[in-house]
Amino acid sequence: MISGLDHVQLACPRGGEDAARRFYGELLGLKEIEKPEALRSRGGVWFECGGQQLHLGVEEPFSPARKAHPALNVESVAQLEELAARLGDGVIWDADLPGFKRFYVSDPFGNRLELLSRTGATGTTD
Repeated sequence: MISGLDHVQLACPRGGEDAARRFYGELLGLKEIEKPEALRSRGGVWFECGGQQLHLGVEEPFSPARKAHPALNVESVAQLEELAARLGDGVIWDADLPGFKRFYVSDPFGNRLELLSRTGATGTTD
């Protein structure tokens, strides 16, 4: 029945599209994809994320996801560390998941993100 995950949507406040483009597009390196014409008036912005998509949708009143979060795979530990350096002081490293190096960071709206890279042994994200 279910064949996979198409996209994950996070909320952003109205007018947050430029901040989302800077964070998700410029800092994280995700490619923006065009929203269908019928959905553009709702605001928000969409990005490619591997074979899936990450959508930022306008929510009013806005409330960030502080516990629920997407976990984004990074190809290598070196790239993960490079990304953490670009993101700066907001990065919170976590060593509790065997087989992965990972950190948490908040987007400009306060949504929690997990970024991780496999180091060897298998494990799952929380």
